[in-house]
This record gives sequence, C-alpha cells and structure tokens, in this order.
Amino acid sequence: MKFPDGFLWGAASSGPQMEGAGSSGGKAQNIWDYWFQKEPVRFFQQIGPEETSGFYAHYKEDIDTMKQTGFNSFRTSISWARLLPDGIQVNEEAVAFYRDVFKRLDESGIKPIVNLFHFDMPFRLYEKGGWDNREVVDEFEFYAKVAFERFGDLVEEWVTFNEPIVPIEMGYLNDKHLPGVFDLNRAFQAGYHTLMAHVKAVRAFKDRNHRGKIGIILNLTPSYPRSDTPKDLEAAMWADVLYNRSFLDPVVKGEFPEELLSFIEQEHIHVRYFPGDFQLLKDSPVDFLGVNYYQPRRVQAGAPASTNTLDHYFEPYQWDGAKMNPHRGWEIYEKGMYDIALTIRDQYGNIPWYIAENGMGVEGESRFRDSSGMIQDSYRIEFMSNHLKWLHKGIEEGSNCYGYHVWTFIDNWSWLNEYKNRYGLVELDLKTGRRYKKKSAGWFKALAESNQLPDLG
Repeated sequence: MKFPDGFLWGAASSGPQMEGAGSSGGKAQNIWDYWFQKEPVRFFQQIGPEETSGFYAHYKEDIDTMKQTGFNSFRTSISWARLLPDGIQVNEEAVAFYRDVFKRLDESGIKPIVNLFHFDMPFRLYEKGGWDNREVVDEFEFYAKVAFERFGDLVEEWVTFNEPIVPIEMGYLNDKHLPGVFDLNRAFQAGYHTLMAHVKAVRAFKDRNHRGKIGIILNLTPSYPRSDTPKDLEAAMWADVLYNRSFLDPVVKGEFPEELLSFIEQEHIHVRYFPGDFQLLKDSPVDFLGVNYYQPRRVQAGAPASTNTLDHYFEPYQWDGAKMNPHRGWEIYEKGMYDIALTIRDQYGNIPWYIAENGMGVEGESRFRDSSGMIQDSYRIEFMSNHLKWLHKGIEEGSNCYGYHVWTFIDNWSWLNEYKNRYGLVELDLKTGRRYKKKSAGWFKALAESNQLPDLG
C-alpha cells in the first residue's frame, strides 16, 4: 500500500497542551489557566496547564526526536495569550521562541503547519464575553495579521481553527469548557462569531498576498442511522447538519446548509450579523481542509418529549457490532475514514485535504512496558494501520488526500482529563520530564520513510 509521492507524515499537537511555561515567557493567562486556578478539582489528578509536556523548554530535543521518527511535517499552534499578552503589544520573547521552533523544524526537513486557535482563548477576552462578543472577531483578525507578518517567511501552511465546534458544543451545550452553560441561542451566536473570525483571518491572509495556503481543521464524525426508517434517516441528517456541515459547508462552499437555516427558524434562534458578512464568507473559501477523525456518530430518531432540544432531532445509540476503546469510551470504526474521503471527493469539490488527527488514547500504558522499559503499544500500531488501509482505499478511488497526522507526538496534557489517557508515540515521564519512545514510534518511522504500510510487527 504505497501512498502518493510527497505524502505528509507526522503528528499534531497544540501550544496549550504541549508548551507548558504557562505563566512565564511573557505569556498572559488563558481560560484554562484561570479555570485551573479557580477549580483545580475539576482537573484529573489536579494537573494544571502550567507545565504540560514542557515543549517550551525541550523543543530542540523534541524536534530531533521527530526527525528520528521519520516526520516530514508537524502541526502545532501559537498561543494567542503568549504572542499578544495584552492584545496590543507583541511579546518579542514569544516571537523569538516560535521563530526558532519553525526554523529548527524546517532545518530538520519537517514542514510546520501552524494553527492559530486551539481552544485557548485569552482570559482577558473571556471576561469580555468570549465568542459571544463580536469584538473578539476583530481581536482575532488582528492576532492573525500579527502571526502572518511575524512568521510568514517561515510558515507556508496555516490553519485558523482546530475543531471550532468543540468549544461551542463543550462550552455552550455542556460544562466541559468555559462558560459551561446550556444555551442554544448563545451556542449559535458563538459559533457564528467563530466562523466570522475564521473568514476575516482568511481574508487578511489572501489580501496581503502571504505565501503558502490557509485552511481549517474540522472534526468530522460520519453520522450513521440505526435503520433505514424515515425517522432514523432524518435523525442522521440532523446530526450531520449540526455537527459536520454547520462549519464544513460555509468554509468550503461559502454558504450555510439550507437545513441549518431551517433549524434556526424552527427553534426561533436569533443570530446577530453584520451587513457584508455573507458576501465575505462567499469570497473566502479555504485552500485546504484538515480532518480530525476518531469515531463515528450513531443516531436514532429523537425523543419529542425530551427537555433537551437536540434530543428532539436525534439521539445516540450503541451499535451492537461496535468495537470500542474502553479507555476513551469511543467506538473504533476505521471505515469512517473512507466514508469521509468519498464525501469530500463527491460533495466538496474534491478539495485538497489531509488527516490532521487520528489516534488512540489508553489509560495505564505502563503495564505494557517490556523488560527494556519500552511500552509495547501494539494496539496503537494496529489502530493506525487499520485506519490507513481505509484511507488508502479512498485515495485510490480519487479522494485528494495528501497526508496523515497521528495524535500525538508525545503524551499531551488534555484539558480536564490531563494525562489520564496517553496518545503519544513518545512517552512522557511526568516526574522527570524525560521522553521515551514507544514501540509505535519505530513503526511510524518505517511507515513515513518507506511511504507505505509496514508490517504490524
């Protein structure tokens, strides 16, 4: 199974989950720093965002290890609160840090793919209302312009947002992100402002003729109905519209799905917008799409009697044939990656795209350590291999996919779950900060250097 020439192999991470140095280097407080300070008991084992994986201090060593693992690309994010602590003055210490990171990646033959926002809003903007507040759209546009100007000579591939729907779902329909409320009207307003921030960043990038390309990364979860009955099929349609197409259609096609507009009308949702917004959206399509794929969404007909509005439209169900990751509680369904590939090919103009995240989180990996001290994570190798077989099939059938990034390079700090589930090709010792390659790192090296699937080993 040979992959196309020039195929990108690497990993994804983010500034807040990897850098550490949360209160040093001139960085201001973001929402996670604030929340941990306020409610540390909400965080698994009370591990906060101050240290995380220590990339800020260990990036030279880590980039060397990436090179040794066969990477030709790596995606991370800039910390908004580090680059612009007060929203006005640029933090030159942050500029020096990021420039050295991007230079070292390039010198190591590793293309940097740089994301602007990965769930880490500066706390000063959260105090102003966060994504509820239209002013934050303009703040984000200014931040994007600064990033393009300061790093555009080193970075050719930019991403505006990673999984923009997640802070909306988890913060406005759940209590896993701030502000932790259930308010459908606020959710739509925050989602709309996020989309407009993305569009203005794309416009700023293209208007100034920066080199390279700009895209967005979406977590696409194919929606499968429980049966072929009209009600179950309708449920799958609503799940797809609300969780996939709500961002996918605007960023690629420049328009909102008719079904989404119908939902807004049916639920009497009021979204504030400015004149010119829709034309700007139409004129600002992305150059490429990143896709994070972990699990499918299986749905059945909704329950009209439920007090939860979304439950009226669809409800989840557990497929009897599901293969589960018991540590994360997620279904492992490799064919979903193929289904995404064909959807992009057939319904989105076969836009260039890549797998921006795919990985398996496992709790208690130390029990798989062999006599030499290496974690024998054969389950992770099998997970990647089985997904890549389906991705390869999609590529053979004409889908324009140009890369695969695993989540993640080194065990990452992960929001409220911290280090409960480990995802890395490289193990992080929390006590010493030392790094140790897992078995999967060697397998990934063989994959990347040969550009084809190796044996499971």
